[in-house]
Amino acid sequence: MSYKILRLPAVKEATGLSRSTIYLRISNNEFPKSIPLGGRSVGWLEEEIMQWLEKKIEASRAN
Repeated sequence: MSYKILRLPAVKEATGLSRSTIYLRISNNEFPKSIPLGGRSVGWLEEEIMQWLEKKIEASRAN
């Protein structure tokens, strides 16, 4: 299985969220957690970000 890691600029672009909002939602367990890549680098699994987006879209359409 291959994984694609997204860095913060790509996550911000995909979600439309700011850096501070992403980290706030992570701390509230409302957003996928980042993966340490070494040093001060982190990334997110693309699949987890896409699943999060799909859930948000489904929730918005259910109302």
